[in-house]
Amino acid sequence: MTCPDTNTLLARYGQPVPRYTSYPTAPHFSPEVDAATYAGWLKALRPDGTVSVYIHVPFCAELCLYCGCQTAVARSRTPVKAYADRLVDEIGLVARHLPGRMTLTHLHFGGGTPTMLADEDFAAIMLALRDVFAFADDAEIAIEIDPRVMDADKVAVLAREGFNRASLGVQDFDPKVQEAIGRHQSLEETQQVADALRAAGIGALNLDLMYGLPHQDQASVRRTAEAALALDPDRIAVFGYAHVPWMKKHQALIPEQALPGAAERLAQAELVADILAGHGYRAVGLDHFAKAEDPMARRAADGSLKRNFQGYTTDDAPVLIGFGASAIGALPQGYVQNLSATPQWHKAVEGGALPIARGIAVSDEDRLRRHVIERLMCDLAVDLDAACGSLGFPPDTFAHEMAALEPLIADGLAVRRGGVVEVPEAARPFTRVVCAVFDARLSASRAAAPEKKRHAAAV
Repeated sequence: MTCPDTNTLLARYGQPVPRYTSYPTAPHFSPEVDAATYAGWLKALRPDGTVSVYIHVPFCAELCLYCGCQTAVARSRTPVKAYADRLVDEIGLVARHLPGRMTLTHLHFGGGTPTMLADEDFAAIMLALRDVFAFADDAEIAIEIDPRVMDADKVAVLAREGFNRASLGVQDFDPKVQEAIGRHQSLEETQQVADALRAAGIGALNLDLMYGLPHQDQASVRRTAEAALALDPDRIAVFGYAHVPWMKKHQALIPEQALPGAAERLAQAELVADILAGHGYRAVGLDHFAKAEDPMARRAADGSLKRNFQGYTTDDAPVLIGFGASAIGALPQGYVQNLSATPQWHKAVEGGALPIARGIAVSDEDRLRRHVIERLMCDLAVDLDAACGSLGFPPDTFAHEMAALEPLIADGLAVRRGGVVEVPEAARPFTRVVCAVFDARLSASRAAAPEKKRHAAAV
């Protein structure tokens, strides 16, 4: 059987699908899950359990046009200071509902640009967290960094507060691309920040790159990948730019005619993957790469890799608590999301209320489908029979999905061996398309509102 060419596959399977950092995915959250629901879920946690924490900081010095994050430009110190104060208050509010001093194993500051926080902000937030949680001796304390707004004093603050991993935003080093996305950043200033972090003892470094940006071509992507390798990061994430101007209005400022087409996007992604593999990096899931000795590469190799709202992770904690505007939490009972608008979040916290906007309680079937999708996203393979057996479902639970998978199998995007479904290495960029077959809620939402745009293109 001859598989279709790339253009045919992209035309056939390039429809928008979720990124699957959760299941059910965020578009299915509803206001039915509220602050009272969240309070009950928190109280029901095991006091001797482990927890992961995410802190969202929705401020940047300037807005990058490609950005899909919940953030805004802060022109002065005032809104950032007020926000930091409310974060401390929110930590205290959550603490009232926790069953005890749970052990924190992972802490991640994201944004926005978390280093917009002042030194005293970091000190206050970290003190509040250490009062509420018992930090594990080997806890990973990570932060996202924009090298353009970083200096030696801020590096010293991070080291003092115990940070041990940093993710440096790069995206692309080509000046023409940088001009189009409103982000001017040299290799030299990025190297200076990487060197300063390592000198301060923050030795675990990640880099974020993007493909599919305006004016990118394979030559420029190659130059950026090779420049990134000179920084010697432990992990590299290579994200596809999601052009969703109907959701993020500022993206309308990006000239659409300068965006590469679907086939060129795929070629760029595959080129970066080949370059990184040629330098010894192991492919991790859909879009991450890590040195062979890195914990993430080892987790990918032994089948214990996880995926959450921060992407691929080594985090095993069954509880993720999110703090800050728009932050999402994941608990055994379901998901919750804070109010996204910063003024509304402020008002709720000031009023002594958990600032929950929406969420969703997960059913047993959701848990089964979440397991299947997570294993496909992490391992590119899942044993459906084993999954059904371990979670108490009959072996024919996925009969409909197996039938729906047949066209993808015929086109070389999936392989079936009994109850095991695999995504071939050559089809790795199409992994989310295979996952979508097992997403019952996506099928229902498409049937109810076929014209509604919720997600970015699959590849």
